[in-house]
Amino acid sequence: MIMKTAAFLGFGLIGGSIAKGLKKKDPSMRIMAYARNKSNLEVAQEDGIINVVLDAPDSERLSEADIVFLCAPVETNISYMESIGKLLKEGAVLTDVGSTKTAVCEKAKELHLEDKFIGGHPMAGSEQTGYKAATDYLFSNAYYIITPVSDQNPRLTDTLREVATDLGAIPIIVDAEKHDRAVAAVSHLPHIIASSLVNIVKDSDDENKLMKTLAAGGFRDITRIASSSPEMWEQICDTNSVPLVQLLDSYIESLKDISTSLKKEVSDKKILHMFESSREYRNSINVKNKGALTPDYSFSVDIADEVGAISTISVILASKGISIKNIGINNARDHGEGALRISFYEEEAKEKALSILKRYMYDIR
Repeated sequence: MIMKTAAFLGFGLIGGSIAKGLKKKDPSMRIMAYARNKSNLEVAQEDGIINVVLDAPDSERLSEADIVFLCAPVETNISYMESIGKLLKEGAVLTDVGSTKTAVCEKAKELHLEDKFIGGHPMAGSEQTGYKAATDYLFSNAYYIITPVSDQNPRLTDTLREVATDLGAIPIIVDAEKHDRAVAAVSHLPHIIASSLVNIVKDSDDENKLMKTLAAGGFRDITRIASSSPEMWEQICDTNSVPLVQLLDSYIESLKDISTSLKKEVSDKKILHMFESSREYRNSINVKNKGALTPDYSFSVDIADEVGAISTISVILASKGISIKNIGINNARDHGEGALRISFYEEEAKEKALSILKRYMYDIR
């Protein structure tokens, strides 16, 4: 399918990154967008990404689009579908980018949009939100899940597969319910765990905030996703509650087993087996592919505590054209971390920086 015009309802990190990626692939692509936050659209216009600003989510100008991306929160996307479905021209494609697929695919069936709608979930993101964090490479080597509503319209699948490929992503076609169970395990449950862990530390801390002071390294890494949008994750949990509750109950039972083992005077080796099993399985996961959780392209460096030490590293990397996403001092250097932690936007930049700093004889952790 030749796409000349793409429309976006919602224009934050994901919508903005798709638009930038499509525009990079084909600069002549016309982009139309609607968003409640008009400032995002103004910035995108200044960047040359948006050609047409839509005044409403059901603007009649949507009839000009070859493909429409629903990029708002899941429940908002569902509420848009009926009015948008009536506006689409013959042959146009309607898709979404939500983290749950069963509810939106069922709504498409209810509205008889099987010949227009196909579910999509580009599995990439960032702890940052909004259009200003969008990049044209966000989906590079990320999985782009495609969930057809019906097997009677392969054209829709082919179109979204083409979109995913143009964005540098890896398309995977899967049933909506299977998708929701999988992401409940590898994405939604971890968000709940991270958020609850942060709250446990917050509620257990003393008046001097010792726990907060020492929270670095491993704690910071495993709870990084707790900084995501609360409103978005509430909707994700609500629309994927069935598989999430099943997995959450299983997780709670596993925690009870661990607690029971810790209370016994004689070791039953359950905790040892848990660590052994988890290490073996985690080490078998392909580290090159992006998964459901935001990748962290970081490493730590040991440096001397002296004036100019941080600026020296910054100058070295800048001279080689490497952009640093974040740089900070590790006050609590657990898990063998170095004194300075550096984060990058892409894995390629991280690997290049590693090689350069090693040549300068820095101790990388």
